[in-house]
Amino acid sequence: MSTSSTAHRFWKPGTEKPGLAIDEERSVQGEIAGPAIAYNPFQTLSIEKQRQRLPIFQYRNHILYLVERYQTVIIIGETGCGKSTQIPQFLLEAGWGAEGHVIGVTQPRRIAAITVASRIAEERGSILGNEVGYTIRFDDCSDPSATRILFMTDGMMIREIMKDPLLSKYSVILLDEAHERALNTDIILGLLRKIQKKRPDLRLLVASATLDAEEMRDFFNTNETGDPEKDTSTILTVEGREYPVDVHYTLDPVPDYLKATVDTVMKIHFNERPGDVLAFLTGMEEVDNVVHRLIEEAKKLKKEDLKMTVLPMYGSLPASEQMKVFQKPPHNSRKIVVATNIAEASITINGIVYVVDCGFVKLKAYDPSSGVESLVVIPVSKASANQRAGRAGRVRAGKAFRLYTEDDFDKLSEATVPEMQRSDLAPVVLQLKALGIANILRFNFLSPPPAQNMVRGLELLYALGALDSVGNLTSPLGLQMVEFPLSPCFAKMLLVSGDYECSEEVLTVAAMTQIQNVFVTPSGKRNTADKEKRKFAVLEGDHVTLLNVYKAFIKFGKNSKWCSEHFLNYKGLKRAIEIREQLKRLLLKFKVPLVSCQDDVLKLRRCITAAFFANAVRLHYTGVYRTVRDGHELYIHPSSVLSNEEQPQWLIFNEVVHTSKEYMRDVTTIEPDWLCELAPHFYQFGTEREISAKRSRLE
Repeated sequence: MSTSSTAHRFWKPGTEKPGLAIDEERSVQGEIAGPAIAYNPFQTLSIEKQRQRLPIFQYRNHILYLVERYQTVIIIGETGCGKSTQIPQFLLEAGWGAEGHVIGVTQPRRIAAITVASRIAEERGSILGNEVGYTIRFDDCSDPSATRILFMTDGMMIREIMKDPLLSKYSVILLDEAHERALNTDIILGLLRKIQKKRPDLRLLVASATLDAEEMRDFFNTNETGDPEKDTSTILTVEGREYPVDVHYTLDPVPDYLKATVDTVMKIHFNERPGDVLAFLTGMEEVDNVVHRLIEEAKKLKKEDLKMTVLPMYGSLPASEQMKVFQKPPHNSRKIVVATNIAEASITINGIVYVVDCGFVKLKAYDPSSGVESLVVIPVSKASANQRAGRAGRVRAGKAFRLYTEDDFDKLSEATVPEMQRSDLAPVVLQLKALGIANILRFNFLSPPPAQNMVRGLELLYALGALDSVGNLTSPLGLQMVEFPLSPCFAKMLLVSGDYECSEEVLTVAAMTQIQNVFVTPSGKRNTADKEKRKFAVLEGDHVTLLNVYKAFIKFGKNSKWCSEHFLNYKGLKRAIEIREQLKRLLLKFKVPLVSCQDDVLKLRRCITAAFFANAVRLHYTGVYRTVRDGHELYIHPSSVLSNEEQPQWLIFNEVVHTSKEYMRDVTTIEPDWLCELAPHFYQFGTEREISAKRSRLE
């Protein structure tokens, strides 16, 4: 291996030359019993003893006292101190889950809700779904009569509040990973502040690794007397059991961080002592790309070399695949986990000693001037970079390799902008309206969103028919749209599908678009995979292509061998069947007739247009697409079946991904007069009908 590449040349500030080894004595501390010690230093102890060794255990009585004394307790605890797994158990043991009461715990991500619930069930010696359960979108593993600790995603917590606005069955709510400031987390914070006024007995714990604790404490403190004795919220800081982490920077900026990630992982593998590696990248495609490259490198290893077990980790990966990263690697093998920022805070992968940080993250960003919400790759914040580096110091002294210079680190922003301030607010407005909050502008947001984003959200919901002219939810459409665990546009598409006589097809399209990687491209087989993809492709676009894939999958008996022959994601398609069933139950509940348009895809395309009309683009004479309403430039995503075809004049898209350009994903061809017909109040000018009307007046 060449060591001259800039991707390899790291230095630790304060040392004389790049890549100086860390203090030997410190490293040996965690390695006396060989690499196995990396997984759980206390694995030979009983569960009870293991729990007592966690840093949070010594704070048990403090936490329980503060929960009795204050309505809200903000707990700042470094990752790994045990707050996610232990606090719910402390509360249960202290009687907060007695007499039919439930301790609710929210997590920003599904995988975190499942793994932490599983761990607590294991520690308590109970079956998952009994005393300890979880509920996430499209999957409920709990028993209403037996579950005392219930884990859920933020979105499911909002649904709980919709069902029971005062959360009467809950005695305590623990908001975990609050520092991520996800959209739903901020909504829950505002809602719980309102609920606590009506229910002074409801306790709230906000747990986080990094957070502006004082801002949060002041947000929940209802004491206006100035007397500290009457404060209703307080802060507790818990020290973690972090080992030292040596941070190394590149000497020069890295031109290609994917190549640099592969090179750095291989450098660690050949030059560093046993210990698992966690590499951070921005998205699914990058993760898959690097995983394939590392597997190719692993194949070149000699027989006597330490082996490599390479695993991907991202949100849309099937749950069974995600769980593999938590397992021990085979004997004489080093685990290499390539992950998105999902592994930054929500989950803890045991055994990580080395971290490779690409320095970037993919986040949602909303442009209110164009109404386009896109996924944008931006530099991480300092808080995120430190969070990533901290992953290396969980089991023994570790190393973090940052693929950027120290000067670049100094220029990073302190913290990530809360999602509430950079998102399309239509789903937020819809949820708040459903919760009976008539005046959204008076709602207590921890970080108030920009007014322009709020106006755009209200406009879209009015155009979709979810809100009336005075801003109230319409009945039945608006009230029904809230019940779908999907965006307002998808909910509208499903609810009107009966009117367009294509509800069976729309169910399939909605389910298939929730699966991110339907088509699989193994390394070195791009041409064959593209050829197979063309067998399903149609000129109408991606939605009809996905429909064809699903129909063929059902026709050939949901066969995994058939999927691998046609380069399709078998597990993803199985998941689509489950999601389709759940959505179908909702349509039956709302008495939407289940009818099929057979081969008449015109009905399907019109139905999609009736919901996604705001995402309409037309081909400009310069060869780029522009949004009909604002003239914002967009391009067809290379993964679309229309990317290599003759460009259609008019399209509708599902979402925008921002990489080198702003790309539209999941596109379908439409007729321009449909826009005037199906959304007349949204398109008042610029469509074909308007242009021809003006022309005839001039003549």
